[in-house]
Amino acid sequence: MQIIEFTSDSLRFLDSVPTAPVAGGFVWIYLEREEWDANRTLIQSAAIQLGGSSILELHAEDLTNAQHPSHYDYTSVYDLLIFRRLATQAETMHEVDQERAISAYHGQAQTPQKKAIKNNEPGVLQGIRSKAVGFVVFDRLLVSLHPRGCYSAKSFVDRFVQDAKTSVDAASVRSRIPTSPADLSLRMVNAMVDSYLDLRKELSARLEYWQGELLKPSSRFNNWGALMQARGQLHVLEELCDEQHDAVQEWLDSIRETPLSAWGTDTLAAQAQRDQLTARARDVMEHIERVLHHARRLEQSAETVVQIHFSAQSNRTNDIMRTLTALTAIFLPLNLIAGIFGMNFEFIPWIHSRGGFWWAIGSMVCTAAVLGLLFWRKQYLARTRG
Repeated sequence: MQIIEFTSDSLRFLDSVPTAPVAGGFVWIYLEREEWDANRTLIQSAAIQLGGSSILELHAEDLTNAQHPSHYDYTSVYDLLIFRRLATQAETMHEVDQERAISAYHGQAQTPQKKAIKNNEPGVLQGIRSKAVGFVVFDRLLVSLHPRGCYSAKSFVDRFVQDAKTSVDAASVRSRIPTSPADLSLRMVNAMVDSYLDLRKELSARLEYWQGELLKPSSRFNNWGALMQARGQLHVLEELCDEQHDAVQEWLDSIRETPLSAWGTDTLAAQAQRDQLTARARDVMEHIERVLHHARRLEQSAETVVQIHFSAQSNRTNDIMRTLTALTAIFLPLNLIAGIFGMNFEFIPWIHSRGGFWWAIGSMVCTAAVLGLLFWRKQYLARTRG
């Protein structure tokens, strides 16, 4: 657990919760989810002392629930936001290893999809996994719960500390320091959404692989399980973005509906603070909408490619049937000629002639040549490209 106090132009690490933040500042307490039980009393005491109200037990259960979807709720004193960030590569592989160990312990065979993910086969999407991060936003206190080793909290602290050490311009430092707990929360949420934006490149590359496989000429595609797994991950991403969008939208509505008097006595400063938070919330929503739009576009593209694949297969089948039909039409008159001369009649033209056999063969060859040329001119025997 870390306790950080932000002022208007700096930050400092504290060993204990202060009785009150400095003027114009606020306190940020962040801890890992596993530390909640051990620090529950301290957190509730800080919430009462700095925020004016304890955290409701129902909200505490939501914060400690690692599987909770993105969600927003509020009370008259604080706002609660649960936002699911994208799991890192190390976290994803760790979970895959755990699932593999559990399957091996229970004697269950690993599914082909999980084997493909483990081996990082081309075109197979790593399972889109997410981690819940919880924020309790008071006026002068922010409490955030993170999964173990969460980058979202540590990276922000390191960035602020680095800016304070390297920057010689005090105004530049002040512009980077968050002005309120809500401002800091939205900045972290925005960084989490950016990781989803980075995911778009991998999604596009994977779907392009499947497009190439499906549209490959004369391909016998049979890896439908992996393709369905990739499309399923797009559904997971879409659901995640929908939940995130709804949560941030509710928070944005709450910010807009809050009267200016709740932001302070200075009307201009209160209006500026609310406008800043509104702009940040809209920016987060715009990023979520971009990810959502990209996921839906990729899903539609995958559906279109599958339809094109079956359409191409149908066209190839039609071409084969057309060729076979044309060949059958060529051999029909030949079978007719062979059937006529195979009749058991005593008097048949050319049956007793020395050249009858060659005349029959010649007529059959001529008939086949004429029909073949005719069908070739009509492109019934044309070779389909691709």
